[in-house]
Amino acid sequence: MSTTENIPANLTRIIADAIEKAGGWLGFDTFMAMALYAPGLGYYTNGSTKFGQMPQGVSTAEGVQGAGSDFVTAPEISPLFGQALARQVAQVLEATGTDEVWEFGAGTGALAGQLLDALGDRVRRYTIVDLSDSLKARQRERLARHADKVQWVSELPATMRGVVVGNEVLDAMPVQLLVRVAGVWHERGVTLSGGDLVWADRLTDLRPPLEVDGEHDYLTEIHAQGDAFVRTLADRLQLGAALLLDYGFPESEYYHVQRSGGTVMCHQAHQADANPLDRVGLKDITAHVNFTGTAVAAQDAGMDVLGYTNQAHFLINCGMVEAMQSQDLAARVAASKLLMEHEMGELFKVIAIGRGVDTPLLGFARGDRTHRL
Repeated sequence: MSTTENIPANLTRIIADAIEKAGGWLGFDTFMAMALYAPGLGYYTNGSTKFGQMPQGVSTAEGVQGAGSDFVTAPEISPLFGQALARQVAQVLEATGTDEVWEFGAGTGALAGQLLDALGDRVRRYTIVDLSDSLKARQRERLARHADKVQWVSELPATMRGVVVGNEVLDAMPVQLLVRVAGVWHERGVTLSGGDLVWADRLTDLRPPLEVDGEHDYLTEIHAQGDAFVRTLADRLQLGAALLLDYGFPESEYYHVQRSGGTVMCHQAHQADANPLDRVGLKDITAHVNFTGTAVAAQDAGMDVLGYTNQAHFLINCGMVEAMQSQDLAARVAASKLLMEHEMGELFKVIAIGRGVDTPLLGFARGDRTHRL
């Protein structure tokens, strides 16, 4: 058996030990943190390939292609994504007189490369915050031409000035699960049964931020760690803006009475499933973002909400459609996936939060939805 094949058994043993030490039950947020970030075994810390256009062994006209990837993000779909985002980054840098960019969870380094190529001398230093040694190595190789500007850190400095970028970062932050069963709220966690990981619910005083009408069974998430991350950004970012791009909804849609199954999903080999207790460490685990919570956390910490809209509006405002005109058909088709409503254009949102930015932001010139948060 390969090292990758051993990951679920080894990681499950570590989680089982943690369950026993905790008295027989772990909250889902603790489980999710271990499943994604346990040293050497968690999904984002082991050596498996995460990002790519195809899973292992996909047959194409050129033969069997694929490097075992699990999902693809916008920068891998089209370089026009990073070029459009760069226009917004450049505007903030100019408006604030700053020259630094921070990126959280830089994946393959594709977005960093696109931003650095497009921004040129506007950026003096580009700092990547990433916990994965295997991804850092991949990023270093891809960004070798920008070695004089790029640095890697495992935590934020005490103070920051410039632009923070997070593409699909908030969705990977551990969430707590709340479930209403027969009208009574519980926190859902993980326990052991015959050596296997299984669900277990405990009575809780925790509640969703909005009351969910009815007494039908209802599963959802709350985002304490994501909100804490936003507060940390607010504490460190003295001048500039954070641009956070992810899939999610405002609060009124997130806790809609009909969204009774929650949003937690897993991704492996470009397939999605809803069972995070299976093949632990080999699958990405995500939850949609409550963007109202993000905005409120930022405002409570003294930051301004500078804009909120869907990805399509943001990229169009930043010139993607004009940039597509000079591309060949294949490139235009790829880029259109980032804009189309039934692909990524509507589900993905962009929120900008910041301090000391007085200029109306380019990316929200049309279609701003801040009033819906």
